[in-house]
Amino acid sequence: MSRIVKFFAGAIGTGLLVIFIVGLAHSISTGFAGFWGGLPFSMIAGFVLSLAIYDFWDECIRKPNK
Repeated sequence: MSRIVKFFAGAIGTGLLVIFIVGLAHSISTGFAGFWGGLPFSMIAGFVLSLAIYDFWDECIRKPNK
């Protein structure tokens, strides 16, 4: 796959994942669970999103070592 196609596919996929997880964390925190009930999920979601963004950077942005 070319570098440009990989970049755009990765950006769209990562962007959709970020939007979904942030929206889910927001709805949990503002809903019945409240801030303190949604805090553990928000912390886990932040960690998972940091892993997804790092993987996008590692696969699509960083120059290959080849």
